[in-house]
Amino acid sequence: MDTVILFQDSEVLVCLKPAGVLSETGGMPERLEKETDGSIYCVHRLDRAVGGVMVYARTREAAAALSASIAAGRMEKRYLAVVCGCPEEERARLKDLLYHDASRNKSYVVRRMRRGVREAELSYERLATAEADGKTLSLLGVTLFTGRSHQIRVQFASRGLPLAGDGRYGSPVRDCEIALWASSLAFPHPVTGKEMRFSAPPPERFPWILFK
Repeated sequence: MDTVILFQDSEVLVCLKPAGVLSETGGMPERLEKETDGSIYCVHRLDRAVGGVMVYARTREAAAALSASIAAGRMEKRYLAVVCGCPEEERARLKDLLYHDASRNKSYVVRRMRRGVREAELSYERLATAEADGKTLSLLGVTLFTGRSHQIRVQFASRGLPLAGDGRYGSPVRDCEIALWASSLAFPHPVTGKEMRFSAPPPERFPWILFK
């Protein structure tokens, strides 16, 4: 299946990564190189189980510039998520300390800073709530301020709001893919500096169709 490409020029390529495909080596870069007959460099990542908007560099210089923009906080990442339950607050900013256990590929919220622990921060807004098979599900708009492994998944799960489909973090709804979608991305073009902004809706299947 051909990849959906939202934009490309000589420096960058913006596409939709399908859920289930690696965003790094062994996945999207190789797929895109076959489709574009050129080099592709990964500068950020999405969990394998998560799909949505991603940008890749097409030159080493563009990769360095995009990486510098990410380090400077100039890449804006927004997501849609469906959580099991309903947050008490309509909108809030969540800050946690996360530890990622690489051997188990699982992250945990911890109380104290120690080796391997990193700060994680995001904000969310509750967009809608629906019922499905007697369970309450809420659609959230999420903005990431840090990019930690499984960050959105574990920050909400630690508050009793696991993402639908995310059995790893305790979701009672497991008859769907993890309900997390990289819905929009903004960044300065690595050569011109012009703001580039792209967005795409989630796939039309459960649980997303509950909120159409």
